[in-house]
Amino acid sequence: MALIGKDDLVRDVAERSGLSGADAKRAVDATLKAIEEQMSSGNEVRLTGFGKFSVSHREARTGRNPQTGETMQIAAKKVPRFSAGAELKKAVE
Repeated sequence: MALIGKDDLVRDVAERSGLSGADAKRAVDATLKAIEEQMSSGNEVRLTGFGKFSVSHREARTGRNPQTGETMQIAAKKVPRFSAGAELKKAVE
């Protein structure tokens, strides 16, 4: 299994779409920024067949400091979630 980075993704998009490397980078950046902005506004982004990006609320809870064993309060926060769509799940199998 190989780990690919954003540059690899941009290069792949450029090859598949016929865009220049610079145009593919702008397209990938714009897509990621749009998803980020929608999620930061509390919206869900669905890409049919690929998956769903959403925001989940994690309640406050009590935890333990692993170094000292002391209990501590962990604040509530919002966390990003991704659920894979049927086509993506099938492609990965």
